[in-house]
Amino acid sequence: MQKWKKLSQLEIRKRIFSALSENVDYYTENIIGLPASHLDDKVFYQNAPFLEDAPYLSTLIHNPNHIGCHTLGESESFFKGTQELEKEVIKVCAEDILHCTTDYDGYVASGGTEANMQAVWIYRNYFMQEHQASIDEIALMSSSDAHYSSAKASNVLQIDFYKVAVDENDRSISRESLEKTISQAQADGKKYFIIMANMMTTMFGSVDDVKVYTDAFTEKKLPFKLHIDGAYGGFFYPFAKPDNNLNFSNPHVNSITLDAHKMLQAPYGTGIFLIRKNWMHFANTQEASYVEGQDFTLIGSRSGANAIAIWMILMTYGPNGWFEKTLVLNHRTEWLCKALKNKNIEYYRYPDANIVTIKAQFLKKAVCKKYGLIPDNHQNPKWYKIVVMDHVTIEKLELFLGEV
Repeated sequence: MQKWKKLSQLEIRKRIFSALSENVDYYTENIIGLPASHLDDKVFYQNAPFLEDAPYLSTLIHNPNHIGCHTLGESESFFKGTQELEKEVIKVCAEDILHCTTDYDGYVASGGTEANMQAVWIYRNYFMQEHQASIDEIALMSSSDAHYSSAKASNVLQIDFYKVAVDENDRSISRESLEKTISQAQADGKKYFIIMANMMTTMFGSVDDVKVYTDAFTEKKLPFKLHIDGAYGGFFYPFAKPDNNLNFSNPHVNSITLDAHKMLQAPYGTGIFLIRKNWMHFANTQEASYVEGQDFTLIGSRSGANAIAIWMILMTYGPNGWFEKTLVLNHRTEWLCKALKNKNIEYYRYPDANIVTIKAQFLKKAVCKKYGLIPDNHQNPKWYKIVVMDHVTIEKLELFLGEV
């Protein structure tokens, strides 16, 4: 991790205010063609003295519009200053965290759901444009533990969705279950496949063995594109288990979703979409001719402040600080697992993950509600999960365990 470096608070503040100074200023410049995307100063006070020491709040006040995908080159020049910081975010995520050594594109999305849908949208269009596939010949496939954004993408983009069964005990995908799913899809006339593999599922923190997918589709000579949903795990798993193949060092991995408003604790609306170079054009909305550089994203206009928030967090910690944070959370998770084992409580934890999922039969609903445990199903729960983060201290876990 050579490019990503920790910065002091002074350096961070200088960089952000310097970037804002390169953006358009509606009050000092004669700008009459842009929509008034700055916040209404009759409602949002813009001259408070504390803003001089509050770079993120100042960015919210300036409200830069980061429409488009800045890694492609030309973008709206009115907001070029803060766009550069977003490009730095993409660079750190692609190169330092996900080991991309080739060219890439990416942008800060509204969340993991949008980023996952962006990938499916691109690959659907790719198969239709480059392979002349009909929409009925394209299938989206993921495990039954995958986030519901996969089902949402299937519905919105009108391609059929196939779930691969997982083992009830270790949450893994077997070659046998995958073969059955592929056979069913082929019987339904599917010829082209979009695979969404998991880098830590939302409920169990489990990680898919992508080799099971890639071996099966390669051996069958079936066209496929592989997307990694790292919305939860993207800022945790690469640090907890650096030696993994759910990144761009794996030639089969073509795109990855991260989500900064989970483990990175950024504001909501800070998903990240990353893809290898020469793929974003399959999502080009040519009708957006008035947008400088055109628009290749699902969301269109988006908040530059969200990108700044991610940049601030990454630069505050640096790679070593973030590794240390991951290490602390993993030790805390191990402490919880040992305590549960001593109480003979059955649970699931994927190795090196900070999610612990407990079988519902060992818990009282009142205790689960009191401590905010999340069920896999609100109607008939089989599992409840604990997510070990900064606020989940051992003191809180001891209180919980005392009532189990």
